[in-house]
Amino acid sequence: MGAEVESVAPAVLEKSNGDGHAAAENGKGNGNGNGKIPSDQKKNRIQVSNTKKPLFFYVNLAKRYMQQHQEVELSALGMAIATVVTIAEILKNNGLATEKKILTSSVGMKDENKGRTIQKAKIEIVLEKSEKFDSLMVTPARSPEAAAEEKNELEK
Repeated sequence: MGAEVESVAPAVLEKSNGDGHAAAENGKGNGNGNGKIPSDQKKNRIQVSNTKKPLFFYVNLAKRYMQQHQEVELSALGMAIATVVTIAEILKNNGLATEKKILTSSVGMKDENKGRTIQKAKIEIVLEKSEKFDSLMVTPARSPEAAAEEKNELEK
């Protein structure tokens, strides 16, 4: 199943936070008191930064989000895009996820040093649980020796 690729028109954000986003959305609303979660603050969105957390923090967080929500949205700006693609590929290559949608866009961000708006590339990758996700997550990690021993037992 191929992923849907979509390009989105540029948007403008008021404040830049460096090269990526914050670690993850908490999904508790936007602080306006109405309790509604705006579309840019989803409970299953992980905003990846390539400077704040290690790669496998995001991989493990994405696994947890897929367990809870059936799918996860990985999002990044600028140089963090490569990190998001790597996370998605790790999850896909391990049989845990399939691509549902990929969106690319450019976002206008205010550069606080120069006082002007600059364009940053943005990517959003939506992954959904694979059919094998639950069985793969239940299987405990085995040492190579244990795997070889199990293989020998099956061959007898």
